[in-house]
Amino acid sequence: MEDFTHFHEECERGARLNKLSDFFSSTAAGRAGVPIRRPSLDFRLLERNLETERFAALHATRQGPFDQHYLSSIPYRYEEEIRLGMAILRYSSACQPPITLYSLGTAEGTMARTISELADGQVLSLSCSPTIENQENFYAWGVPKHAQFFLGPFNHISPESLSQTPGLQDFASGFDIIFEDTTFQMYSPNRQQQIAFVQRNLRAKGLMIFLEKFRSLDAEEYQRRELQKDHGFKARYFSDAEIKHKKRNVLESMNLNEVTLDEMRAALREVFPYAYIIWNSGNFYSIAASTSLRNLNLFVSCLGSAAIPSEYTYGEVPTPFLPLP
Repeated sequence: MEDFTHFHEECERGARLNKLSDFFSSTAAGRAGVPIRRPSLDFRLLERNLETERFAALHATRQGPFDQHYLSSIPYRYEEEIRLGMAILRYSSACQPPITLYSLGTAEGTMARTISELADGQVLSLSCSPTIENQENFYAWGVPKHAQFFLGPFNHISPESLSQTPGLQDFASGFDIIFEDTTFQMYSPNRQQQIAFVQRNLRAKGLMIFLEKFRSLDAEEYQRRELQKDHGFKARYFSDAEIKHKKRNVLESMNLNEVTLDEMRAALREVFPYAYIIWNSGNFYSIAASTSLRNLNLFVSCLGSAAIPSEYTYGEVPTPFLPLP
């Protein structure tokens, strides 16, 4: 069994729990980082039907301050969160329900909670965050039947802690889907151990989905996409001064912990034989991986088309990431 002692120490020293903790706390409390207007969906990009409209309506109701900041910061992340949530619901129906979902580091857990509420017992979810304001926002709408929240960082959730923590025993046998939402990049660039640590909570043939901002060896191209994000999208929701303030006080620390797509591929290859890139927005990519090609293909078939204008994408999706074409 791999010893994660040094990994735990690395996480505890990470920017997320130290230098950036005030940013996450003040944003989750609505004291800072509040967009000029609430983020809005472009329904023209989505498959519009009664189920999608119900999901989007409940998601909008459950959003706390941090989610509103987050969805206003990444181009068309809001539309992708609806697409991803709907895909998980479809996937759960095609599997042997109930299935379990672990959404790690996703602020107030809006997407996971929305999925669980609408699935009505068919998807049991766990969200986590070390920020107490996110926990307060999660429970602002009462205690949901099928969604739970763990107050603490992702490195505090292990097979051992799940079996020993009151209320979390439903997840002791592992998760069918684990979703890492821009979390690893807040701690370190050590994707190898981050993935290895979290993957221990994944059931055999389960899915891991990663959303991250990736570093590029082409500094000019990376910066061009950043300018597109800031001036083509974020300027709808934040002033120029706020955009510069976040870049100086948050993103410069986060950028030190980004990895390249090739580095991510090398880390994933040690655990998973199969992976697809399923979404792209500028420097952000989502990757879905599994040991089961059947389950991975089933999930990808549940996604439908990416809900994002073509000018923000830099490659066809889905596209194989592992094994190499």
